[in-house]
Parts: sequence; C-alpha cells; structure tokens
Amino acid sequence: MAEPLLAVQNLHAGYEGLRVLRDVSFDVPEGGLITLLGPNGHGKTTLLRCIAGLLRPSAGRIELAGRRIEGAEAETVVGLGVVLIPQGDMLFPDMSVYDNLRMGAYLPRVRKTFEQDVENIYTILPRLKERTTQLARTLSGGERRMLAIGRGLLSGGRILMIDEPSLGLAPIVIDQIYEIISDLKASGRTILLVEENASRIIDIADRIHLLDTGQIVWAGDGEELHSNQQILETYLGG
Repeated sequence: MAEPLLAVQNLHAGYEGLRVLRDVSFDVPEGGLITLLGPNGHGKTTLLRCIAGLLRPSAGRIELAGRRIEGAEAETVVGLGVVLIPQGDMLFPDMSVYDNLRMGAYLPRVRKTFEQDVENIYTILPRLKERTTQLARTLSGGERRMLAIGRGLLSGGRILMIDEPSLGLAPIVIDQIYEIISDLKASGRTILLVEENASRIIDIADRIHLLDTGQIVWAGDGEELHSNQQILETYLGG
C-alpha cells in the first residue's frame, strides 16, 4: 500500500491548558479528497492549524510524505507544500485581485513561473480574470472565496487545506464553490476539506471523518454516511 501524503497520528492539542484535540488519527492519500466534518467549535480548525504549523501539538505525529512536521514553523511547512485557505479568506482588501494572486506565489520556486501559472488560474476561475484589476474589498463573498482558492493554488502546494468554504455564502454561490472543488479533485489535487454541512460533501469526499469534541467519532465514505441515520441525527441535525 502506498504511503499517504499526509498522516496524522494520535494528535493532541489545545490552547493555554484547554485540551481541544484528543488522540486524532487519519490519513490523506495523494490525489484524494478527505473531509473533516462536524459542528463548529469541535476542533476542526485547530487541527488544520496544527498541520499548517500555526499551533504546536502537545503530543502525536504529523507526517508529510514520511517527513515529520509537527511543531515545525509555518514557513517551513508551507515550503514543503502544505497550503491553508482559512475561514474568512484573509485577503489583502486594498490590493487588486491580480496582486492578491501574486502574493500566493511568494516562494522562489513558484515566483518565476507566476505569469504562466496565473493564466492557468484564470482558466480554472474565469471570474477572477474579469475582476483582475478590482480591489479585493469590492468583490462579492463568492468572488472573495474564489480569490482565496486561486491564491492558495498559486502557492504550488502538494496538499490544499480548505477551511469551511461554504461559510457565510448563499446556496447558489456555495454550489459554484463546490463545483470548483470538484474540478480540482478531478484534476488530481490533494485536498483536505473542513465542512459542517454534510450534504455538500457526501458525493465528492473519498473519506469522511466526523470530529466531535476534539475526537474522531466516526469515519467512512459518503454512501455510508448517507445511510447512517443515527450519526446524521446525533451529530449533524438529521
């Protein structure tokens, strides 16, 4: 069996004595789309922060292609190919769409191919090409989310971690964002996706891990989740 691109093993983490994650383990295969599902406030974002090097876990291992990265600085983790698209997008509001995209290509290995790469992004996300000179603060919520995804793709990462892509968006816009995510999966991108809306990920996730109070309480594929009424009612509101 091939080694997973990302492996999290027995991870524990928290903030100032407050334990948030408890013995979390899961794998992300190369080219796979793995979802961390569950209600807000139960540790999903904390888990992404640990992987991204923004929070040092108190115990456990995180390996990227067999290399241990838990506790490494965020700059090192990004350089190794881990890209985090956080909640709220975190754009530069008074910079243009083009300049925000350029900020994604700050690593030396990707900076030199930016002009070619940005044209590829415009093909994937044509709305950004239409808005290329607009300031980020003038974009709609959906366009801001597209820009955050585009900037992440330009980082040249091996794994794309997307935190709550549907947060705060209208249903029709969420459909557009998930169409983009499906296209990225189809193109072979490795994706770790955080979501609280089960209906959005049942049909696209290769494997789903349900996180509740900092622990993985269930894991399976979309078909298994869809048929498990007890899990849906207990943890996801039916």
